[in-house]
Amino acid sequence: MGVKGLQSFVERCFPEACVTVNLREMARQHIATNQQSCTSTNNSPTLVVDGMSCLQHWYSCRNWVCGGQWMEYTGVLKNWVEAFTSAGIKLVFFFDGLVEEQKRPEWVKRRHRVSRDIVKIFNHIKEHGKQPDKQLSCLPSALATFTPYALRSLGQEVFCSVREADYEIASYARTHGSMAILGQDSDFIIYDSAPYLSVAKLQINSLTTVIYDRQRLCRNIGLTVTQLPLLACLLGNDVVPEEQMQHIRNNAAAAYRRSNPEPYSGPPHGQVVLAVAQFVRSLYASEEEETGPVPYSLNVSVPQRELLKKGVCSYLLPGQKHYGLVRISAPLLAFEKHVTPEILKACREKHVAVEGFMVYSVMCAGVTECSNSLEDEEDKELLPQALVYKLCRQRVYGLLLLLGKDDSSADVPAIKEWFVFPGNTLKEADMVQPVPVNIPSAQPNLDLLWFSTGHEVSALRLAAFLTVFDCLDYSDLHGKIGDSLLAALCLVTYIVLQVQSLSEEDVDAYLSQAVCLRLRSPLELQQIELPFLSSRAVQLGSLYVRGLSHLLGANNASGCPLPSAALMPWHSFDGQLFHSKYLQAHSGVEKPELLDNDMSCLSQFVGLKEQLLETCRKRGRVLQSEPRLIQKSIQPPPEGSYRGPHPGSPQRVDRAWRGETKKDLQHGQRWRERGEGCREQNYENPQRIQWRGGHRGGGGGGGGGGGQSFHLYSDSYEGNRPPKQPRGGRYPNRGRYQLAPRWQHPPGP
Repeated sequence: MGVKGLQSFVERCFPEACVTVNLREMARQHIATNQQSCTSTNNSPTLVVDGMSCLQHWYSCRNWVCGGQWMEYTGVLKNWVEAFTSAGIKLVFFFDGLVEEQKRPEWVKRRHRVSRDIVKIFNHIKEHGKQPDKQLSCLPSALATFTPYALRSLGQEVFCSVREADYEIASYARTHGSMAILGQDSDFIIYDSAPYLSVAKLQINSLTTVIYDRQRLCRNIGLTVTQLPLLACLLGNDVVPEEQMQHIRNNAAAAYRRSNPEPYSGPPHGQVVLAVAQFVRSLYASEEEETGPVPYSLNVSVPQRELLKKGVCSYLLPGQKHYGLVRISAPLLAFEKHVTPEILKACREKHVAVEGFMVYSVMCAGVTECSNSLEDEEDKELLPQALVYKLCRQRVYGLLLLLGKDDSSADVPAIKEWFVFPGNTLKEADMVQPVPVNIPSAQPNLDLLWFSTGHEVSALRLAAFLTVFDCLDYSDLHGKIGDSLLAALCLVTYIVLQVQSLSEEDVDAYLSQAVCLRLRSPLELQQIELPFLSSRAVQLGSLYVRGLSHLLGANNASGCPLPSAALMPWHSFDGQLFHSKYLQAHSGVEKPELLDNDMSCLSQFVGLKEQLLETCRKRGRVLQSEPRLIQKSIQPPPEGSYRGPHPGSPQRVDRAWRGETKKDLQHGQRWRERGEGCREQNYENPQRIQWRGGHRGGGGGGGGGGGQSFHLYSDSYEGNRPPKQPRGGRYPNRGRYQLAPRWQHPPGP
């Protein structure tokens, strides 16, 4: 978050304090200095990375609005990490673990700003059928949740903070003698820690960036490094609101103009910074000795002095003067009397090591929070994700706080939830009560689930996890299908049970995407071209990814019956693939086409859908077919094409959407794929049809070259092929298709 305007002030007023550096050379100098001083046992140059500041620079994938191109994103992270490790630079990553309550007001302001942008994003999609450009973009939902896991999978050292991440980054860098801090937060100029490097100006190919030299800045404004924290607080930061010190800045500006009569020609905010710096310098000049973090000569009220003291102390690191005055905000341990000390210890350790998503914040602080999601506030049919997954979270809270307890657990306080969704003003937290989780034939306690071993305990863990999503019927599938598919089935089933407006076509899109993803390479996923975007599909994609984070929280609370890797989106979701499946499903394509004409995918899809429908039937939920119409107001550009998802695949042409009613759609107004050598599907005689474009065969092979063949399979669940239908019989509108205008793919962010 940082000090408003400070970094731009340094860049514009004192460019000599912004020095371009080569990180390879910086690493060599770091090693040489440590070897000469012999003061450090660790000579390897370490770069401490502020992960939250890097997210928007890491996510460079073309499509961001559909839910995330996760497989491509992990490839970007891999290349980014390798650029540093090949130069001999060790990376240590930090991510925010909790929002400190003193910074909650600023967090809320930012969430409201993003919410306003999301309204504009959906308006743009509905008007133009494509995502906006970079000036109006939003990171995929849950990117901050899953990125630490991605980095860990790459063998990197990753920490999740237990207090303000900026503080922990600066403290780690100072304590471990790190080479530098890489981020994009002006607070790193204020901390007396390792040099601060800009990730926004990083050139990854050459490993060059800009260092903000706090020593040069101090020489230019006449302050010492130890006086920078007071400057930051008087200018306004996350601890001291800007408006609290407005009168001081006004007086300082007036004094500055009197002592500097020459007209000021720099940026407007620059004069304010110079004026406050002059004021701080005068305060310390009048003090015979420093007696505390805030000079006595500063004439402010007692509450304001205490606020300034708190703000200044927030910048003091271990070993620095006045550090003893700092009160470290330790976890509140809100539910200490409801769980054992071993559980609380494990909570903290797992949280710091990025292994305990959701659990630590609930157990130790009694708070959970979730930032903005891509949700259309005008769509009244789809519930916001915060409400869809509320029951799931309540059951997770019940696992953590009520499992194995008797009626005496009734005194467990509610959990504070700060979840962003349309209509929530965020004026105060929602107080949510834990819901007991009843595991059939057993009522284990949390210590048993977390620390015990054995086959019976493993079965209890799985039962606890499945019960959270009302999917205990799927216990027998564990080990028979992949863990990622089991998780996807649980998630889609839960969504169907909670969202009554979800249709059979939506389920087909979710399940076909999960099944087909394993056959697609990152390159193939990148090359999927969408003729247009559906605002509803955008929200459904975001809803699914948020659900994956709830799967992760439930898995952690249950003692990890599934490996965390199975719940990662790069193993189970791609936004562009899902969106393409959504458009296909709602256009009424045959199931073989929806499943990439792959027999194994079709078989898996049919099995998963049968399980889902049976589970829903038992709970009184009947899934209805309700194909959606395409927005007719979208005007296609005159030129462009729709390319298939595979390199070298035949050109795909979209059929025109002529029907204006659901009945028309059900009579065969289809978005179909045509390619060289392909003729009308004949289910009476499933012959092998040759594709010269390289679609994969029935065995699910790679996206190989020309000449690869595949079978066409019936979409009948029993696998029986229906008799051949004459044109105009089963689908009376078939044969009256016209070629649609060719759509140009919307530009990336």
